[in-house]
Amino acid sequence: MTASTDSTTAASVSPDQPASSVSPARPAYRSLAALIDAVRAGRHGVDPTRCQVSVGFVTRQGARHANRLRSYRNQVLSLRVDTAVGSCAVEPGELPDEVVYDCVGATVADLLAHPLLPVRVAALDAYLMAQHPHAEAADTVVTVPAGSSLAKSQTRAAAVVDLLPPTSGPVLVVGVVNSLLARLRADGRRYLPCDLAGGHTEWDEPCLPDAAALLDRCDAILASGMTLGNGTFEPLLTHAAAEGKPFVAFAQTGSAVLPWFRGAGLTAVSAEPYPFFWLDGGPTALYRYGVSG
Repeated sequence: MTASTDSTTAASVSPDQPASSVSPARPAYRSLAALIDAVRAGRHGVDPTRCQVSVGFVTRQGARHANRLRSYRNQVLSLRVDTAVGSCAVEPGELPDEVVYDCVGATVADLLAHPLLPVRVAALDAYLMAQHPHAEAADTVVTVPAGSSLAKSQTRAAAVVDLLPPTSGPVLVVGVVNSLLARLRADGRRYLPCDLAGGHTEWDEPCLPDAAALLDRCDAILASGMTLGNGTFEPLLTHAAAEGKPFVAFAQTGSAVLPWFRGAGLTAVSAEPYPFFWLDGGPTALYRYGVSG
């Protein structure tokens, strides 16, 4: 994850089986591998060997919001399956273009076995979004009104932070987004900024790269969906489940994937499918799981 971005980071149950069930149609998984196995077995929709990727593309973006001191970059792999676009953010320059081109025409089943994790996540995201559209599955929908990139970022931040219950101790923020930190500061909440890329926040606070080293110091976790694509998500999930800590994900990466971990350590998800708020000055939607009303 890129530092200072506005990007868009239990016990006895076998990891091969759902840990519990939020609803009969959406069991809660404890590992990405177990969810992929279930999809490949056809348990959550049509046979993935019959679903083909029709379009693959990469979005490269740089931005600096008005009145902000820092700029940031994003690079996102997106794959289209039927009407759905699944996405996984990667570090800038990490994914060769040929990998993207090779995804086109492949089946979801093929890509769920791809050697690169971001490809597996994007394919899974597209498949689950096609089979279980957010508009039908989410608990609530928040419209981010048209506005400047900063205004939209601030509105999104308010909707995400609202998913966190009150805690006395700090919130571990994995995948630094300055608008989220600004919202936490406005609410008088302490936080521990963490980002694999290091760097500093807008307030010159150091972003520590090792989330595992900070877990015992926090009372709640707020993590980017990028954690799913870089392999750092499951230790957070395991810790939250074992300690009973609130764990909220804000997801552009894997927005349709992460809701399948609710009930296994993940408390709530703000799901934001492509096109993301920073791509469009008009209204965009956030689909929230784990909240009512």
